[in-house]
Amino acid sequence: MYRYDQYDQEIVDARVEEFRDQARRRLAGEMTEDQFKPLRLMNGLYLQLHAYMLRVAVPYGTMSGKQMRMLGHIARKYDKGYGHFTTRQNIQYNWIKLEDAADILADLATVEMHAIQTSGNCIRNISSDQYAGAAADEVADPRPWAELLRQWSTFHPEFTYLPRKFKIAVIASEEDRAAMRLHDIGIELVKRDGKVGAKFFVGGGMGRTPMIAPEIRDFVPEEELISYAEACLRVYNRYGRRDNKYKARIKILVHELGADEYRRQVEEEFAHMKTLGIDPPVAELDRIRAYFADPAYETGLPEAVDRSDPDFALWLDQNVVAHKQPGYAIVNISLKPTGGIPGDASAEQIELIADLTERYSMDEVRVTHAQNIVLPYVKKADLYTLWQQLDEAGLGASNLDLITDMIACPGLDYCSLANARSIPVAQKIAQRFADPQRQRDLGELKLKISGCINACGHHHAGHIGILGVDRKGVENYQLLLGGSGAEDASIGTITGPGFGEDGIVDAIEKVTDLYVSERQEGERFLDTYRRLGMKPFKEAIYG
Repeated sequence: MYRYDQYDQEIVDARVEEFRDQARRRLAGEMTEDQFKPLRLMNGLYLQLHAYMLRVAVPYGTMSGKQMRMLGHIARKYDKGYGHFTTRQNIQYNWIKLEDAADILADLATVEMHAIQTSGNCIRNISSDQYAGAAADEVADPRPWAELLRQWSTFHPEFTYLPRKFKIAVIASEEDRAAMRLHDIGIELVKRDGKVGAKFFVGGGMGRTPMIAPEIRDFVPEEELISYAEACLRVYNRYGRRDNKYKARIKILVHELGADEYRRQVEEEFAHMKTLGIDPPVAELDRIRAYFADPAYETGLPEAVDRSDPDFALWLDQNVVAHKQPGYAIVNISLKPTGGIPGDASAEQIELIADLTERYSMDEVRVTHAQNIVLPYVKKADLYTLWQQLDEAGLGASNLDLITDMIACPGLDYCSLANARSIPVAQKIAQRFADPQRQRDLGELKLKISGCINACGHHHAGHIGILGVDRKGVENYQLLLGGSGAEDASIGTITGPGFGEDGIVDAIEKVTDLYVSERQEGERFLDTYRRLGMKPFKEAIYG
């Protein structure tokens, strides 16, 4: 795990004091809200429906137990006793008082955390695979490259005022667990002739015009990754539509230029960038890589796990993933209990996870883009004891990648941009499909809900997606089918007219009933949909 050097700490501490003075002046009436807004956004502070919301950066989703414990402390002291984990692998707090904001940032700085570049038209938190460094299928741990990108992009003078926000994801396996191709830049580490490099995908995104990023280059040597990323951004920064925020994302530029013309201009810029010497020396990447060396694994550990407790066995099958190291496992902690709010965790739960991180996972914990938590280094011999403690705390749901493991944005309950509520719909769906056996029978089924067209709930990429819209003052929910954020990335298609809050739940049940009746051996919901097409599902929904 990366640790701050003196420059990192000085930068963060200075930013805290700078913002403390800005907040003081706003509270004293020395600044208007319009003057204050760009300053608070630079520090991750949004003004939502009921209060300020603070978004805290968790670079590539990785934290220590001490950092996780601080998040619990903030939830208890400054919020209403909980935090909300997001699809950017961050955490946000929805009930912040402006007079407390600088104190929160100061508390975060004591554990090498901050809220810098979690909002605004800049390069946001770099995301990655939640199994990085533990998965057997990766060509390398992608986090050193993500950290290198974080350092390059933080306060980058040329990219502080981009046409729109900018998101980058880095993965290192063919299985995409980070929705990489739905990012502005998606980077997949690959090996060619024994050498590590990267594929670049540019121009993905969701929102009102969802697009899957095309491949722009099939191999960039690792020592040139920064200059190639800068070339991609320079072309965007030069031509991005600052006159129209709806056309300001890089996906629009790539679409309108065409991937070939965008690629040509990037290659031209890249040739120039390589003459400037901005790529760090190999020694710098080696220095960063050393922070992500494998932990001190024990050898000769038992592989067998006692499955005599049936509830534990279900959790083991659904939430525990194979590890590259014998005797260890990757544990997924679901933040999607039946009736709960997807992605929410109480201060007590966050602090328990911090304790379990230190005790069972070599002091490392991850946040996933699906709003769950991962303990990446758990001994198989500890799994049962760990599960018992999770289950007692309401964190033992065995539903990873099942229909109740939903992604959902905060929606109209909190967000000033939303048109409809997401949380009550998610809760009703979870109640309708609460039977664990029914969930397992449906199998992998990724359901995603957004409360507006901005798509913070990734509804375009759901096997089943839900978009809340406003229809003449009434909340209405559109149903989409066939999306995927994985390596088989696709954009969902709207089925037809929308539904009310209860009607959307009924519609989903009709869709899943048809799937169960029509699926072939081994098919996931997405496979069956792709084989049959929209027509039979539409007939089942609308008669």
